[in-house]
Amino acid sequence: MSEKKVSLLDGFKAFLMRGNVIDLAVAVVIGAAFTNIVNAVVKGIINPLVGAFGTQDLDNYSSCLQGPCTTDPKTGEMDGIEILWGSVLSATLSFLITAAVVYFLMVLPMAKYLARRAAMQAAKEGVQETIEVSELEVLKEIRDALIAQRNGGGPGFAGPDSGDGPGGAGGAAAGPREDR
Repeated sequence: MSEKKVSLLDGFKAFLMRGNVIDLAVAVVIGAAFTNIVNAVVKGIINPLVGAFGTQDLDNYSSCLQGPCTTDPKTGEMDGIEILWGSVLSATLSFLITAAVVYFLMVLPMAKYLARRAAMQAAKEGVQETIEVSELEVLKEIRDALIAQRNGGGPGFAGPDSGDGPGGAGGAAAGPREDR
């Protein structure tokens, strides 16, 4: 029973330590703070500018769906059905401004950074592959030299890859050796 709790706890710990969870927490905190800034800009600058072209603040624009939209001064209740489309427009502007700032200041630079990093990683892997290939070539040359030395061939001895070595058509193994 205690083993299951330990593995469950270990799994939860691994989940919390993954970068995605921490990144998400930071994004929520920054997003909440940034939303306040955007809302202040929309309410303090954009709404009054729209109101300057119209007759009122953007949040005050509304239409009456049914009946006269009047407020009873004694009770404060609204007669009729009022649609507050100015508030919806204000919220839409806030969303668009937030989305634009997040995209241009966070998403786009991060995508460019990740693309550069992937290109550098691909270049590094290409260099590593070249090093591995040249190491393989050096090892083949050493092998061929050792075979040539063992068989009594000189430095001009053609290795087994050329077809003239042991097992090849023109190698020492093709016929009987005379020095035996």
